[in-house]
Amino acid sequence: MAFSVPTVVLAVAAHDPLGGAGLAADLTTFAALDVHGTVAVTAVTAQTLTRVSRALPMETAFLAAQIAAVASEFTIAGAKTGMVLEAESVALIAELIDDGQLPAPVVDPVLVDGRGIQFASPEVEAAYRSLLIPRARVLTPNIAEASLLTGRTLDSLRAIEAAAADLASLGAEWVVVTTGSLTNDATDIAVDRSGTVYRLIGNSLDTPHVRGSGCTFAAATTALLARGVEPLDAFVQAKAFVRAQLVLGQGWDLADGVAGPVAHWQPSTKVAHSSP
Repeated sequence: MAFSVPTVVLAVAAHDPLGGAGLAADLTTFAALDVHGTVAVTAVTAQTLTRVSRALPMETAFLAAQIAAVASEFTIAGAKTGMVLEAESVALIAELIDDGQLPAPVVDPVLVDGRGIQFASPEVEAAYRSLLIPRARVLTPNIAEASLLTGRTLDSLRAIEAAAADLASLGAEWVVVTTGSLTNDATDIAVDRSGTVYRLIGNSLDTPHVRGSGCTFAAATTALLARGVEPLDAFVQAKAFVRAQLVLGQGWDLADGVAGPVAHWQPSTKVAHSSP
């Protein structure tokens, strides 16, 4: 599909050396959904499939310079945030939104690792609550992140609905809590600012290769909203996109039997694939 002026979106997130999450997931998703992806790197990480072992945050001034560079060349139609490890950087993003230099973003609150263990500082968590969530167009926590941000135990859809409503009350236009394998029908919970609850029912898939699926959902939502898709439709389409990518990687054995990343490639008819 060709566009004379492609839609431009910005991911403000971290580098994952394994290519499963963070900016790698963002850029491949943007490309698959026909938008031009740009990036501002918040941190460089050393992480495995299950844990973040080291992270080097970018200086806030350097993060600001990256965003300014993108904004100087392109009109940013949509933005998303992923891992942000400095409270000062969270404050910067909020300031840029208020100044109109960034659109209200899709906020993926990457605050815990693959084991559900918090790696973000209490100061960053507080900055999310007070500065970033109130300015979010969509907040997309998983169960562990929603539990951390609300202090609730989330073991049922009713509990998740209550947590999503709590988060929406902080000011986000929409909250979508992705529930993973909690239910047999992969139901996610969406709540708008008024507190209206929507259940996004899907089709569960038996696969261990889900790393980066949250980043992919948030990036897909960002791309679709930037293209003018209405929020509820964007959530449904993003959910379907993630499932399609999970299907592509369902039979993988990428990491010696370890649960791996969601597939970030698209089937191609232009290049012949052959086995060595």
